Amino acid sequence: MYLKIPFLIISILILNKSHAQIEKDKALHFLGGNLYGMVGAGVASQISKGNRTWTFVGSLGGSLLIGLAKESIDSNQYDGWDNGDLLATVLGGAAVGVTIDIFKQKKKRKRDELFKQAIGQKKFIAPLKDSSIITLEPLSLLGISNNVRSSIP
Repeated sequence: MYLKIPFLIISILILNKSHAQIEKDKALHFLGGNLYGMVGAGVASQISKGNRTWTFVGSLGGSLLIGLAKESIDSNQYDGWDNGDLLATVLGGAAVGVTIDIFKQKKKRKRDELFKQAIGQKKFIAPLKDSSIITLEPLSLLGISNNVRSSIP
């Protein structure tokens, strides 16, 4: 959460400063690539059961598909195909794909760490020489009260 706000502010400032240097059309293509890349990534993630590679490929595929459709419409209506527009659209999808991958990995690492804490595994627990078991209370980390724990067989 703390990392998202500065990233958002920096992104807005960069986009604001670069607005004069980038055509409005390219920025709109990038935004369209973001949106359709997100849709493609969501569909690919559902189909592949969360596979990182296919999620990224889905984001690229979604943005490429909409970019090709838009450029084919432009070539019919306005007599022009712009590879720069297509590139901006695909780069929008790639940006979404990378962002999703970064946040998915962060979430997975946090989930794995919570699981390790819940089962009482810090790093490596070496067995004691007299084979006694160390009693840990991993369920208390999950917020389960002592009354509920005592009722669990």
